[in-house]
Amino acid sequence: MTRVLILGAGHAGGAAAAALRQFGHDGPILLVGEEPQLPYQRPPLSKAWLKGEARPEDLFLRPESFYAEQGIEVRLGARAEAIDAAGRTVTFADGTTEPYDVLILATGSVSRALPLPGADLPGVLALRSMAEAEALKARLTPGARLVVIGGGFVGLEAAASARALGCEAVVLERAPRLLSRVASEPVSTLLAARHRAGGVAVHTDIEIVAIAADGDRLRVVHAGGTEAGEVVLVGVGADACDALARSAGLACDGGVVVDDQARTSDPAIFAIGDCTRRPVPALGDGLFRLESVPNALEQARQAAAAITGRAAPPAEVPWFWSDQYDLKLQMAGLPTGADRVVQRGDPAAGPLAVFHLKGDRLVCVEAINAPAEFMGGRQLIARATPVDAAKRADPAVSMKAVAVG
Repeated sequence: MTRVLILGAGHAGGAAAAALRQFGHDGPILLVGEEPQLPYQRPPLSKAWLKGEARPEDLFLRPESFYAEQGIEVRLGARAEAIDAAGRTVTFADGTTEPYDVLILATGSVSRALPLPGADLPGVLALRSMAEAEALKARLTPGARLVVIGGGFVGLEAAASARALGCEAVVLERAPRLLSRVASEPVSTLLAARHRAGGVAVHTDIEIVAIAADGDRLRVVHAGGTEAGEVVLVGVGADACDALARSAGLACDGGVVVDDQARTSDPAIFAIGDCTRRPVPALGDGLFRLESVPNALEQARQAAAAITGRAAPPAEVPWFWSDQYDLKLQMAGLPTGADRVVQRGDPAAGPLAVFHLKGDRLVCVEAINAPAEFMGGRQLIARATPVDAAKRADPAVSMKAVAVG
């Protein structure tokens, strides 16, 4: 029987184990994770978890009984240290080894550290795991001040949660606007305005030079002065956890390189989720590193299908989401190669949809409180349907009516 070893018990690894059983794999499955928790959802960590609206069991992908019923062995709190690809074994930090016939790497990503003095001080936190979220929540007592370094999704969501808890919050962004790497200017403008209306101080073009301890507080020093708070959250991106793969000789390029079946350069090893760089037919040529739950689920199904000999699942259009206050941002596709931008809705308050076109084809849609535009846009991207840009800008025209022909 084929023995499948899965390294990484996050969303991708947990989904892969379940998909293998769903697709008919009847051999042994060992799911190994570094954290002490069963596979859980990470998106709520910056929202419901911080605000005390979720219990650990609310975040678990599946109850503990599921793994026992499905014959999936789970080993938690274990760190893999080396892969012997020739011998098909993995060695762990405690000195034990596990054999495999097929290995799935679902090692995820790690928060990018700030290469600055004071970045390792107590109270300077990241937000990627349940333990990190719990440490942040413990410091977000009413009246405390949160300083967020980085105006990305996680930092903005945490700032909104801090305000809901009665804390002060300030966001310091190095770029000229929030979300400059992942969102258009209208979307950035709307979100920045909503945060300011919610009581968050938002500052852009900020160059941080150091973090210093000041009694019970921390001071974030930048070129224009300082910002003090009881806790500092660093949210400046994440890097793929591909060191294990690189040491095993697998092809890597800012992530483990995989094909459209999630297979690495070693035919016996697959990789899925945040740790990968992969082809995405809907985005054109090249390899892409995507950090999202939909990406993790899609690659989990790809790997499970290849391992069980099933037909590959249909390729999907990448999509992402973020909840901040009463705003729901949904994005499908990427604006890579777009030569036109068409806007629908109110950029001051929403609902708002921003469409990115390459010629007469839609390649990306960003929607704030505009679910019809998001769903319709995602379908048009998948079908590569030509669209009428003028109709797309008119809120009175349904999404079905914007297609040409």
